[in-house]
Amino acid sequence: MGSPRHLARAVVLLAVATAIRSAVAQSAAAAERPLGLPFALPPGPATWLLGQPYGNTTGAFRQRRTTYGASGGIHFGVDLTAPCGTPVVAVADGVVFSVDAMNFGSAPHNVMIDHADLNVASFYGHLRDRSPLTAGQAVRRGDPVGVVGDPGLTCRSRPHLHLELRDLAHARKFNPVTLIEADWDTLALASSLGTGFERDLDDPRKWQHLDDQPEARVGGPILNDFARPWPPDVR
Repeated sequence: MGSPRHLARAVVLLAVATAIRSAVAQSAAAAERPLGLPFALPPGPATWLLGQPYGNTTGAFRQRRTTYGASGGIHFGVDLTAPCGTPVVAVADGVVFSVDAMNFGSAPHNVMIDHADLNVASFYGHLRDRSPLTAGQAVRRGDPVGVVGDPGLTCRSRPHLHLELRDLAHARKFNPVTLIEADWDTLALASSLGTGFERDLDDPRKWQHLDDQPEARVGGPILNDFARPWPPDVR
């Protein structure tokens, strides 16, 4: 049995090693998911919650040839439910590409920010008011972008932020879960609208998790036009 001094030294070394491993793990996670959340406020019933996640959701499947037909038939962003007027912030440093470019959709107001260092762009849709930002303006992570609005223009029907992550050509659309640092599993448990994914009975494990959803492309083919879907196609 070692002396008390040796045992104490071993405990200290173990604590240091554990701290180093934790720091390395956190650094790796930050490198893999370099973006922040679009809200400064923490999630909660009075602030914001996960509504519809990105990907092969059951809701998007039912509208795969209409609302979502131009981008693969999947929900090509993440919806975060929040009261109208909730402040929205930039997820990373960047430069504003456009304000209220309605070719990107998500009325009544939207903003696209390019993050050249990360090879990604962030898009903030369904803002209540026109953003105070202007095209070409530099922004820092956490800077105000606008406030949450409602695509129904009522602030009662379905107020939420529609957040997309795209490439710098604004054509490819990425899963925010893989790039935004957040406790997505807990957010999914508290989802206000559910996080169910459509199932392909010919490949029932495909696209059933928050982090394994497919990349979408503007004008690309319908990705989820399954021959044997579940739940069944109500049409």
